[in-house]
Amino acid sequence: MHDHLQTSNANIFAAGDICTTYQFTHVADFHARIAIQNALFAIGPFGRKKASDLVIPWATYTSPGVAHVGMYPKDAKEKGIEIDTYTQQLADIDRAILEGSDEGFVRIHTRKGSDEIVGATIVAENAGDLISEVTVAMTHGLGLGKLASSIHPYPTQAEAIRKLGDQFNKSRLTSTAKRLLGLLMRLNVGK
Repeated sequence: MHDHLQTSNANIFAAGDICTTYQFTHVADFHARIAIQNALFAIGPFGRKKASDLVIPWATYTSPGVAHVGMYPKDAKEKGIEIDTYTQQLADIDRAILEGSDEGFVRIHTRKGSDEIVGATIVAENAGDLISEVTVAMTHGLGLGKLASSIHPYPTQAEAIRKLGDQFNKSRLTSTAKRLLGLLMRLNVGK
C-alpha cells in the first residue's frame, strides 16, 4: 500500500482497516478523505496527501477511560528522540474532584528542551474527549506553552492540560531568569 493510499493499480485507492494497523472508524474516515483528495483533486505530485501525516488518537471507553496520541517514551527512545515528560494528577483538578472522578492523570511528552508535543496519554473519565485538544495541538504544531496561554473554562477537566503547559513554562525559568525576575519584582514594589 502506498502512503498516498494508492494501490498497485494507479486508478484504485483504498481506505480504512485494509491499509492500517489503526482499525478505528475515525481513521477510516480520514483515510477516505485522503483517498478522495488524491484520486480526484491531486495533479501529479501536487496536492497529494499522505496517510503518514495523520496524527491519530485512540480511546478506550472504560472507567476511567484511557486515551493516547503520538509517541510513548519507548517509541521516542527507539527513534533517538529525547523527551521531557509532564504529568498532572486529576486529584489536583477541581472539576475532577467535584465530579468524584479524580482518579487518573494527564501526561504529555515534549521534545527535550522544547514545547513540541510528541505524545500524550490520558487516564480519566473523559479521556476520549480530553485527548482531542492535544491532538489538535500536535496536528497544527502548537506547543505545550501555547496551550498554557489559552484560557480554559473553569472548572473543567481540561484545566489539567493547561496546567501541564504551566509546568512547561516554569521549567524554562533558569536560575538567572529567576534572579532577574526577583530583582524586577523588588524594584516594582516601591512604585
